[in-house]
Amino acid sequence: MNFIFNEEQLMIQKAARDFAQNELIKGVIERDTNKTYPREQLKQMGELGFMGMMVQPEYGGTGMDTLSYVLAMEEISKVDNSCSVTMSVQNSLVCSGIQSFASEVLKQKYLPMLASGDTIGAFLLSEPEAGSDATSQRTTALDKGDHYLINGTKNWISNGKYGGLYVVIAQTDPEKAHHGINAILVDPKTEGVTTGELEDKLGIRSSDTCTVMFQDVKVPKSNRIGEDGFGFKFAMKVLSGGRIGIASQALGIAGGAYELASRYAQERLTFGKPINQHQVIAFKLADMAVKIEAAKMMVYRAAWLKDNGMVYDQASAMAKLYASEIAQFVTTEAVQIHGGYGYVKEYHVERLMRDAKITQIYEGTSEIQKIVISRNLIKNNLYLPNSKS
Repeated sequence: MNFIFNEEQLMIQKAARDFAQNELIKGVIERDTNKTYPREQLKQMGELGFMGMMVQPEYGGTGMDTLSYVLAMEEISKVDNSCSVTMSVQNSLVCSGIQSFASEVLKQKYLPMLASGDTIGAFLLSEPEAGSDATSQRTTALDKGDHYLINGTKNWISNGKYGGLYVVIAQTDPEKAHHGINAILVDPKTEGVTTGELEDKLGIRSSDTCTVMFQDVKVPKSNRIGEDGFGFKFAMKVLSGGRIGIASQALGIAGGAYELASRYAQERLTFGKPINQHQVIAFKLADMAVKIEAAKMMVYRAAWLKDNGMVYDQASAMAKLYASEIAQFVTTEAVQIHGGYGYVKEYHVERLMRDAKITQIYEGTSEIQKIVISRNLIKNNLYLPNSKS
């Protein structure tokens, strides 16, 4: 593995950083406070190519590698995580899933509008009684010959209110348990689809999160992704890649908080010198930097494995688990370094601390990541003498 970035990757990193630091920063506090959906900012991200980064050019995307996507996510997440979570869902869950597993007809129909950012996608898996336990789908997609009839409720749906395309995970044959689950593309404008009020969240407040309800929603069978019963496997495969997106978001949150804290510690004077000259603050910055660097290597490695066609399920789970924990640690320390100023909105770090928490929860909680990791370790006898690792 060589993480000396090539010219194209450096260009993407710079473009994302410039956009975040010069454009996204404008009004980010007000958007967060007022739960204002960043419609214009997302439109700009689409124009810059950030909404379909790994979609192949023949479908309207930029055809970038996963590491380039991670670098862009990292820079966007230093400033506005309501935008970066939308970017993550769009790239990691919706575009990636359609490109990898949908029919050619569905790819041609939906990927260009998604890659351009003209349409925002949503991934509908979680339910009131099926969050971490994704096998317990209560939403049904009854087989009616040439179409499915969908009924049920999905909650905690990012892009649920303003999204223009749903990837719905639903149970078609309960007797087959998770082998009877399907993934189906649904137009939110279809009769019978309704959305609840926007959730009033701790962090990522200007992102769109709501409940979506289906009542006798008729969808053509041709909108199914993959073979009959492929839905659960589809969800697990897509989420494995999605964890790289959320890990890079967490990494960006930590990096953004560190940059703010480091700058403040250089400018803030106490006892006649900058506070970074006091060992207690200097050591905090050192701890933060070491943990960020360790998380960075884990996230980049997971992206590298994916780009090279290697198994990355465990690596992405480890990256998300560790990066999300580091995001919590670093943002809390950043607030502490700022003192009283860290507790007010003007200095941004309190928002990053609030945003950090969700990275330990969505697209698989930290506890679920430990289940994924431990099962892999036991199954493959990893990290033992003479093992496959």
